[in-house]
Amino acid sequence: MLQEVILGKYRGFCAGVDYAVETVENLLQLRGEGARVYVRNKIVHNNYVVQNFVKRGVVFVDDIAEVPPESDLVLSAHGSPKGLKEEAEAMGVRVFDAVCPLVSKVHTEAIRDHRAGYSIIYICHTDHVEAKGTMSYVPMHVVESIEDVDALKIANDKISCLTQTTLSVDDVDRIIARIREKYPNLKTQKKDDICYATQNRQDSIKELSRLADLVLVVGAEISSNSKRLVETAKSTGRASYLIESCLDIKNEWLEGVSALGITLSASAPEFLLDEILDHLRKENGDFVITNARRLDEKISFKPIVLS
Repeated sequence: MLQEVILGKYRGFCAGVDYAVETVENLLQLRGEGARVYVRNKIVHNNYVVQNFVKRGVVFVDDIAEVPPESDLVLSAHGSPKGLKEEAEAMGVRVFDAVCPLVSKVHTEAIRDHRAGYSIIYICHTDHVEAKGTMSYVPMHVVESIEDVDALKIANDKISCLTQTTLSVDDVDRIIARIREKYPNLKTQKKDDICYATQNRQDSIKELSRLADLVLVVGAEISSNSKRLVETAKSTGRASYLIESCLDIKNEWLEGVSALGITLSASAPEFLLDEILDHLRKENGDFVITNARRLDEKISFKPIVLS
């Protein structure tokens, strides 16, 4: 019988997601609810956030050619290909780039290292929108696994390494260790590219996995940071499932579970957790909640100036 629900100490929206979501919110307020605001790609990788904006008149597009001149276009948190902002502006579109500053940091590092003569190794999932944007800035050797590292043939003595911000910290550490074995002169960044929120949430779910019988991650299948959390929990030997809402919870998962761990990925809104807790109470009766108040990460980004 379910007796305790342990929540991740670090959970829910990170500063980059807040930054992007607030950009769209502020633009809707400035233009008036129901105004036609365009967003390239999903503003963040969560279907509930996207659908909420759709109901309020936001139009999500894959191609900037779909955006009429003199319209407002917000670029997503994951970053956009090189030159896309300028291309849209040349079409007469007002562009507000809501890329997470920590993703922009990687773009800046890539340009700097390329200009300094480094061959760049980029650790990423090549099908992810963040990676596609980053790879457009300068030539890179792209790796997703240790096997990809083994296949590298780089003659340059100057080699640097960059990473997608939402990867598994443990996986990246293993890959970088192998790169350094092969290229001892490898230059890494002064500050890790894996973002603080990714690190905090992965550390938090490891703790959950030690304390709980089962771990649920609230997020979306299209979200890299959501899937990495599930993988991190499973790597500890703990059963874990990715759910988008309370509707995805299967009763058989909770059989024999006394302590249930729940966390939200960096792109999952807090109201989903409230709905899940209400659902669990209806199905299982009352229980103790541990870590009801999430820890403040004390990081925020200055809002975009709108006009």
